[in-house]
Amino acid sequence: MEVGIVGLPFVGKTMLFQALTGVEPDPGAGNRPNVGVAKIPDPRLDILASHISTRKIVPAELKVLDIAGLVRGSSEGAGMGNAFLSHIRDVDAIIHVVRCFEDDGVVHVDGSVDPLRDIETIELELVLADLQMVENAIPRAEKAARRRDAESLARLSVLQKAKPILEEGIPVRTLDTQDAEEQKALRGLAMLSGKPVLYVANVGEGETGSDHANAVRTFASEHGAQCVALCAKLEAELAELAPEDRAEMLESLDLDEPALGHVARAAYDLLGLQSFYTAGEKETRAWTIHKGATAPQAAGAIHSDFERGFIRVEVYGVSDLEQYRTEKAIKEAGKMRVEGKAYVMRDADVCHFLFNV
Repeated sequence: MEVGIVGLPFVGKTMLFQALTGVEPDPGAGNRPNVGVAKIPDPRLDILASHISTRKIVPAELKVLDIAGLVRGSSEGAGMGNAFLSHIRDVDAIIHVVRCFEDDGVVHVDGSVDPLRDIETIELELVLADLQMVENAIPRAEKAARRRDAESLARLSVLQKAKPILEEGIPVRTLDTQDAEEQKALRGLAMLSGKPVLYVANVGEGETGSDHANAVRTFASEHGAQCVALCAKLEAELAELAPEDRAEMLESLDLDEPALGHVARAAYDLLGLQSFYTAGEKETRAWTIHKGATAPQAAGAIHSDFERGFIRVEVYGVSDLEQYRTEKAIKEAGKMRVEGKAYVMRDADVCHFLFNV
């Protein structure tokens, strides 16, 4: 699964990307996005490691793309325009960085700090790019729909429903269809304004409660989205520190953890993901699955052979280990469950899979 960081130029996108992934941007990347992997902070891994002796702790990961700044007119080719818009089409969700800090030393492309105007600018470019794609796709879809197969009819229906929404300047993520074929067609079209979005209000240090940040929070809430307010500059500094120095700096700032943890977890949630765990002497690891995944599908996240040869799984929750302290005690308390192929995984399950290939 991938998330793409988008926004206007000079809003702090690349600084956030560096802080999330630890990857230095490539100055020779041209119109290619910077690519890195963010590790998902997870205190449940620490709980597991504190009760089960292990040599290595491996957190869940999320692929992150730093997509260079969009500008007004990108949908018509302004700036790097269409090249960058195509990269957004490939990601599963968007992290939209919005400038909420005042700094005379950092120019704003529109001359002033106005986060709601900036959100509207980016949203409109995504909508216009989608509208152009839809208008081009409808004639082909009409021709294909003459076959009267369910897939072609659903694709045409979705395009016809999306067009008036986009013409109103409204993101297609507001399009609500209960038809399974139409939902599949909508996903297949990968429209830019249909991507789930997390807003990051990039504030000055100590300004997470500023009027600008609150305006972004309100906008996100009104549009069914999440918002995280942070200072990307501070987060980048924290990310470069050794763990003990980072803890000391966080304490001095009266913070429990870097705000990046909130961003990573919010993005994880935005994608409809959850974690399960395997724990043993060699390693304790968080694995990523979609919410609603079955036990065999979870086994397949480890190795395809595990899914193909799945027999059953022994499972308990992280909270059980926190309470009973050992797997032996969990079994004695009757909290270790044996589940079969129909079991739907719960967040924070700890698993021992039995399989045969």
